[in-house]
Amino acid sequence: MARKLKTKIGDVFSVPINDEEKRYMQLIAFDLTQLNSDVIRAFKKTYSINDKPILEEVIKDEIFFYAHCVTKFGIKLNLWEKVGNIENIGNIKDVIFKSTNDYGHKKGEEPIKVSNDWYIWHISEDRIRVGKLDGNNRNAEIGLVVNPYDIVDRMKTGKYNFFYPDFE
Repeated sequence: MARKLKTKIGDVFSVPINDEEKRYMQLIAFDLTQLNSDVIRAFKKTYSINDKPILEEVIKDEIFFYAHCVTKFGIKLNLWEKVGNIENIGNIKDVIFKSTNDYGHKKGEEPIKVSNDWYIWHISEDRIRVGKLDGNNRNAEIGLVVNPYDIVDRMKTGKYNFFYPDFE
């Protein structure tokens, strides 16, 4: 019988980004606003693939980005591995996400490149329609639940490889 894979808040994952380097990420919340999906914070520092850093030090690193994903899928796809659990998940109250209904397009139509119809939210709070993104809302992360391959791509390049409207 296959063992059920469980992840929990605080789990830390090692993510190879090429044959020589890896980065780390941590599961910090489940966002009821976005399908109760996992919210991760990825850390900026890269490590040699063979390094075994102290996880308490890893999570003190600068945050590279926040994202929604399904951490179990990344494990099943062998894109990352769970390496421990640290209770310190940082301040999740300040994490902000954005979304727009201008995402996607019908076949043959041009995608909307700049949206002025944005929603923002904090983890497990109601979405608020803000229209144009101003001030701190411009720093909001894309709130889609992204697949594990997109998480790895962003860890490698600093951006997603899929199209999403911009705000300017």
